[in-house]
Amino acid sequence: MPDTARSHTPPPAPDGPLPDGLSRVALWTAAAHAAEHGRPAPYVSDPWAADFLHAAGFAGGPPGDGPLQRLLPDWAVVRTRFYDEHLLASVRSGCRQVVLLGAGLDTRAFRLDWPTGVHVFEVDEPALLSFKEYVIDGAPPSCGRRTTVGADPTGSWGEDLLAAGLDPRRPTAWLCETRLYHLRPQAVESVIGTATGLSAPGSTLGAECVNADAASSSFVAPFLDALATTGIAWHWQLTDPERWWAERGWDARAADLFTLPYVIQRLAPYLPLLGEAAAKCVFLTTGTLNPPR
Repeated sequence: MPDTARSHTPPPAPDGPLPDGLSRVALWTAAAHAAEHGRPAPYVSDPWAADFLHAAGFAGGPPGDGPLQRLLPDWAVVRTRFYDEHLLASVRSGCRQVVLLGAGLDTRAFRLDWPTGVHVFEVDEPALLSFKEYVIDGAPPSCGRRTTVGADPTGSWGEDLLAAGLDPRRPTAWLCETRLYHLRPQAVESVIGTATGLSAPGSTLGAECVNADAASSSFVAPFLDALATTGIAWHWQLTDPERWWAERGWDARAADLFTLPYVIQRLAPYLPLLGEAAAKCVFLTTGTLNPPR
């Protein structure tokens, strides 16, 4: 059983406001997962995704109707699959602690085939985690243990995570899938500084980063303009993610996505729309903690 008791708050009316703590970004991802779950051979199989949408009374999507908006649901699935594989590789290499920073409506603790003894921590706003528990409805996690940490992922969550059982002497696999690029650079520095300070040798990380060189392109800029109308923005942007992470103690690499068969298969219909700049508008980065000097 999860460590946080589920809420018994009834879901809102279908046309009502979103439940407290829920973000549209989390629901857009859930919508992509719900559509994917219905495919004959899904890249991401999430049986709870449609339930999240129903409980939230949500049927929307990203604003606007440009090529990037049309690609986003399939991109969300590709990104999820990529980080699913990264986390499973991390735990098989020795990380038995997994921390999902800004976990949102992610259900990896339930849907992935974890090795024995993995402890998954989910850090996010208490209201969001309460909504999530309501929908999950007591389902057993597929990891050895799941602990929810109700704390603002941009605030002072480190002590809460330690109190919840994280052992900073053991390697940890950190994932901040999409949350970072919605934050101001100073907030990103705080989040990564805390995670680095709690990381033992052998720890890994994963994070999506926006490519600053592509943000003004004709492919990306119209979407960012539409996104701004919702009060959401991509604040944190990088031109050289490998250097940025190295300066903070991590040996990180941006994936060459088009070497991955499932990326080619899923994004093939969009290739006529994807110039070189558009194809690299974000970086899916993974890395390991550099040894102390």
